[in-house]
Amino acid sequence: MNESDSPLGKHENHHDLQLTSINRQKLSDEEEFAYQDEVVEEIVKHNKATKRNEYHEMMEDEETSSDQPHVGCDNNDEGPFRFSFKKFWAFAGPGLLMSIAFLDPGNIAGDLDAGKSAGYRLLWTLLTATIVGLFFQILSARLGVVTQRNLARLCKEQFPKKVRFILWLMTEIAIIGSDIQEVIGSSIALNILFGVPIWVGSLITIFDSLIFLLIHYFGVRKLEAFFAFLISTMAVCFFLNFVMVKPDIGEVLFGTLVPTIPAGTFPQAIGLIGAVIMPHNLHLHSSLVLSRKINTNSKSSVHEANVYNAIESAMSLFISFMISFAVVGTFAHYHDTQTPDQIDLNLRNADQALYQSFGQHARIIWGIGLLAAGQSSTMTGTYAGQFVMEGFLDIKLPVWKRVFITRSIAIFPALIVAFISDYDEVDTYLNILQAIQLPFALIPLLKFTSSPKIMGDRFVNSLTMKYGSFALAFILIFINAYGLISDWEGTADVLKFTIFGIFITGYVSLLVLVIREPVHQISPISSIECETETMGVNQSVVVDEKDSVKAN
Repeated sequence: MNESDSPLGKHENHHDLQLTSINRQKLSDEEEFAYQDEVVEEIVKHNKATKRNEYHEMMEDEETSSDQPHVGCDNNDEGPFRFSFKKFWAFAGPGLLMSIAFLDPGNIAGDLDAGKSAGYRLLWTLLTATIVGLFFQILSARLGVVTQRNLARLCKEQFPKKVRFILWLMTEIAIIGSDIQEVIGSSIALNILFGVPIWVGSLITIFDSLIFLLIHYFGVRKLEAFFAFLISTMAVCFFLNFVMVKPDIGEVLFGTLVPTIPAGTFPQAIGLIGAVIMPHNLHLHSSLVLSRKINTNSKSSVHEANVYNAIESAMSLFISFMISFAVVGTFAHYHDTQTPDQIDLNLRNADQALYQSFGQHARIIWGIGLLAAGQSSTMTGTYAGQFVMEGFLDIKLPVWKRVFITRSIAIFPALIVAFISDYDEVDTYLNILQAIQLPFALIPLLKFTSSPKIMGDRFVNSLTMKYGSFALAFILIFINAYGLISDWEGTADVLKFTIFGIFITGYVSLLVLVIREPVHQISPISSIECETETMGVNQSVVVDEKDSVKAN
């Protein structure tokens, strides 16, 4: 049929087709149906041809134009990696938000306790824990970049309903436990700065998160800049206090580089290791890297993204280590010089110890740093909860609704803790809670990154990395389990072993259930073909060769 004889050729638009309705009344029913089928067929062919031409034009533009390439877009898989500051700047941000979980009030309390109990001697433990945490966070970022899925979504796709429900429940419990620490830490800071009661500070912290989270509506880059400001605030405040105590540099270097555990400080060493690696942070980092668009059809682009994410993660965790280092060093001052009323030094009375030793300005600086730690970790915890809920349950909620739900769940435990004078003991149990949940995020992460069905042949963990990562995870789980047992030393033997036996049987059974599940082949997802939902809004960051960075 010639184009001029076809219904589409005679009538170029729908209005023309409608104008012929009078003439078509003369046709029989069969002729009318045949005519309509012919029109539909011609329209479909026309639309397909139009879309095909548009696609080829778009591909030609991408090949010939260098005005706005995607991050790491390079169809040439040959050649060595070359560092570009512009591309690194485009990838910078997710690692910074991830590092905040290493600086939440629970970790700050652990740093304080380690410094007070062992002086500088446990700094090497802090360094080791940070390096181990970096290793697992890099795996988390690689999983997100290579699969274009976060850890929670992969768990939903790979595991049956009962297993993924267990994984989701354990992760949510970990988030709630961390949330309590963050709310109480911010409340203590508000008490230091403004004198408000702890329970009032808890209410303020729960609701002011809604206000701060509105920043994400202004764009990913502005949100990341706000978190950079909070981290900078922590660094300045805690290092000012560190300088005030005039540390012994020789002792600092010895404690950082030489592994020693002074008598009676093994629980503090375990606490430093167990508190640093958070289960929900693995989910968070695998989600945050999806805000960067890359050409997933190019292996060199994916490799490039992995390298830049690893560099940024290392730099961010180095900053978090130095901040924690400053906190340990500050309260190491009280290891040998503490007065009788400073023996039970904890997060609630640390400001008074600084006031007695160095004056009101040291106390205020400590309060500002603690407030920055509490507020920043509260917001990143909320984002982690959002990604976990969306990934496991496929429930997408606006950020403010997610904040309301998580805060409603955490408000009652936080208020109960607010009236407990011995916060250190509660914080210890909350850290144990985090340690118990860790394998339910760590094991799926290692299973996925060690499977070529998930990562492909190029990006799957090598045999050395596979067995090394599982060995490292086992050691970490064993250390956390040992810390849990040591906290029950005062319990009657029969009761202790009965409770522990029941608990460990159920716990190990759940872990075996997760380990035994097979891994299935996944279908590829292109970050160029689909929009990435980041921080509750559809946004992504791309590189422009002229303008450096643009947020879409």
